[in-house]
Order: sequence, then C-alpha cells, then structure tokens
Amino acid sequence: MDKEHDYEEKLLIKVAWYYYIENITQQEIGEYLGISRLRVNRLLDKARKNGIIHFSVRDGNSSRMQIERDLIRRFHLKDAFIVPPAVNGIDINESVAQAAAMYIHDRLDKSSCINMGYGDTPGRILNHLANMSESPVNVVSLTGGVSCYLPNTQSSIFNARLHLTPAPLLMKDAQMVSAIEEEPGVQQIRNMATLAQMTIIGIGSMDENATILTNGTLSYNDFLLLSMKGAVGDMLCHFIDKDGRPVPSDIEGRLISTSLETLKSLDNTIGVAAGIAKTKAILGALRGGYLDILITDEATASNILEICDSE
Repeated sequence: MDKEHDYEEKLLIKVAWYYYIENITQQEIGEYLGISRLRVNRLLDKARKNGIIHFSVRDGNSSRMQIERDLIRRFHLKDAFIVPPAVNGIDINESVAQAAAMYIHDRLDKSSCINMGYGDTPGRILNHLANMSESPVNVVSLTGGVSCYLPNTQSSIFNARLHLTPAPLLMKDAQMVSAIEEEPGVQQIRNMATLAQMTIIGIGSMDENATILTNGTLSYNDFLLLSMKGAVGDMLCHFIDKDGRPVPSDIEGRLISTSLETLKSLDNTIGVAAGIAKTKAILGALRGGYLDILITDEATASNILEICDSE
C-alpha cells in the first residue's frame, strides 16, 4: 500500500507541475503519461483537494472582490463571481463559461440535477461541465429547441444525461404551444425543473450578435420592434425592459419556454453573461429579481455599478 500511495503522490505532483507550471494541456499530459484525459482531470482535482496545489489571491485582485461584494449587497444576491479580463486572445464569453462550469462543478451534488437555459453561453457551460465531471450530470432543458443543448463536435467527453423538452423553441401560434404544453413528456420535464439544485441561464443583448437573431429564431424586424418597445435583452427568450419587466409581443405566446414567473421561483438561479454590450440586459435581470447568483467579467460588472451610481 505504501508503494501505491507513493506512486499516486508522485503522479499527482507530476500532473500538477505539467498543467500549472509547464502549461501543458490535459490531453497532452494524458498522452505523455499514458493515461486518459479524464484521469488527468481527476488527478488535478485531487491535487487541489489534498493541498498539493495552493492558490493565492494577489493584492491587485482585491478590486474584483470589492465589485463582487458591491453587487451582492446592491442586488441582494447570494453570490457573485467576477472573471478577470481575458488574455492571449481568448474570447471573454469562453472565459466566463469556463469559470461558470468550474463554479457549478464545485457546488453540484452527484445525485442532483441542474436546469439549463437556451443560448450560446449556457451551451458552452454545459460542454465544459460535462467534460470535467466524474459522474454524469443530469441536465433539464428550460426551453424547446433540442439542438442548442446537444454537445459540440469538439467534445471528447460528454458526461451528461440530457432531459430535453421535445419541441421547437418557437411555434407557429399560441394554440400549438398550448397543445404541446399538455403533452406528458413536456409536463414531465417541467416537473423535473422544479426539483433542480441549480438553474443556469444566459442573458441575451439587443445587438446584432444576439444568439436569437444570428441563429434565425427571430427576424431582424421582430428584433427591431422589440427594441423599439423598450427591450434591453432576454432570458429564456423572454424579453425584458431596463427594470426587468416583460416586454409584451406576439412572440411571447409562441414560445416553448419556462416563464419568467417560474424562473423567479426556482432555487439558486445563476445568470451567466459577459461583454459590455450586455450591461443593460444584465442590469435589467438583476433589477427584476430573477437572479440569485451572477457570473460575469470585470469590465461589465464595473459598468453595471457605474450606471447604478450615476442614476
């Protein structure tokens, strides 16, 4: 047993050194040591838990901690997690999605399930989470639109059980929505959502890069009309104004999506969004009381607080 323990200890140190000091990827470490990528991930996690790896916060990062405290106090949040500015050309959305996946992974019970919303950032989070989890993550979709919840083609591991709403996101008319909502399979998914440990949603903006516009779910004219009515962004494809109030439109009645009222009632709702363009949308979500936890980047968080201070 001593030899086995000694081997494990040396392997932990070696993997941690390669990953954190030499900046070698988990895949490359696995190939070099002749072990799987999942094994490397587990060893890194064990190295953190066993104290082989120690992290310290530099004094320069204290400003982010202050921003987190200000957001928590101002909007009565359970928690806030602010991601440093992205470096080396990394997309800030990708950086925030990775941070959110780690945040969720550290707090998720093995036997629990999570609710997942629609959008580019939730999709990235799901893929990262399913790649780092040792046991399958049970994921319940909060909207229709099956394709947006499926793994991307770059995923070598996808350790998740998906419980998807068997319907499109946007229907032809409200009558079709009512009929689909009565289907037993859809009702079962809705019931599962009420039991989830966490709820993860993205927050869309009203610019030309909005997912709901770029993927063709809404036309440009629909999008422009919503903007003219005061919409600053959307959650689960429900559009809200600057104070978080729903913006009425005929699109609302055609959605297969969890309502904003239901969203408020769910436990541990985590809003994840990044980029200055999303400032107003995130602020609307916070003012509307839809979020328990916010994960965003430093520049956007600072902008949110500056707007509040200037009003």
